[in-house]
Amino acid sequence: MRPKRDSSYGCLKAILMLGRVSNLPTVWSNCLAAWLLADGALVESADQVRFVWLAGGATLLYLAGMFLNDAFDERFDREHRTERPIPSGAISARAVWILGSVQMALGLGCVVWINSIAALFALGLAGGILWYDWLHKRIIWSPLIMGLCRFLLYLLACAVAVGCVTLPVILGAVALCGYVVGLSNIARREATGGRVNSWPAWLLALPLLLAIASACLPGGVEVAWSGLIFAACLYALWIVRSLLFTFKSIMPQYGRTVSGLLAGIVLLDFLLAANQDMQTGMVFFLLFGLAMLFQRCIPAT
Repeated sequence: MRPKRDSSYGCLKAILMLGRVSNLPTVWSNCLAAWLLADGALVESADQVRFVWLAGGATLLYLAGMFLNDAFDERFDREHRTERPIPSGAISARAVWILGSVQMALGLGCVVWINSIAALFALGLAGGILWYDWLHKRIIWSPLIMGLCRFLLYLLACAVAVGCVTLPVILGAVALCGYVVGLSNIARREATGGRVNSWPAWLLALPLLLAIASACLPGGVEVAWSGLIFAACLYALWIVRSLLFTFKSIMPQYGRTVSGLLAGIVLLDFLLAANQDMQTGMVFFLLFGLAMLFQRCIPAT
């Protein structure tokens, strides 16, 4: 019976690795931050139900993107990343294609019915995911597509929350997009090595600038500057700490930088939503802790 248990464990681990589930807390924090930036309510049961459908749909679309990423990258992984589930033989490429396609369909089904704007952004997000999975190993500007996917996730969350798109959410989405482009520039070198251009890393400072700009928008709500300053300091310290593993290390540790920056997406969301009460802010700390905990078990990339 032991080989059977080992086989089941191996299959489960392969699925978790394929889905890169350690990054799911960042997807959930994106949904929550965009919802809060849109002034979406979470008091009425109808609002809570919509948020659950949003989180479920975003989760499935993310998992679909990760599964299909490995399916498209099968040839590359057999040469450069033989530890990945498909080249290691833990799961077949056909199964990955099927699971990814089913998750994509279910993820769209969770949100397209809510309203027409949400349906539009959900379809755009699905298209962006497929576009990235198909092209990201062939073009040098693929980080822009990855950033576009997170941008569209913010807009999708806003559409589900209030049925339209608001300026604070657009600014937040731009900040997140810039962050992901800077992060992805380093992640591209994790498997193949080589020199990392330092200039895209400056995009990681964009959330700080836009968070302050959003707080200064005329006609907005009163800003809790103490919370915003705390969130900004926390964000900046974590980003600098993560970048040091690549730019100030004798042997660049791209994996540690990328893993840290991926978890840092939650801190970015906290920064953008820092004008909320501390009770809401604790949710972001919980999600950050989950991201770090999950990374100890499942690789983030």
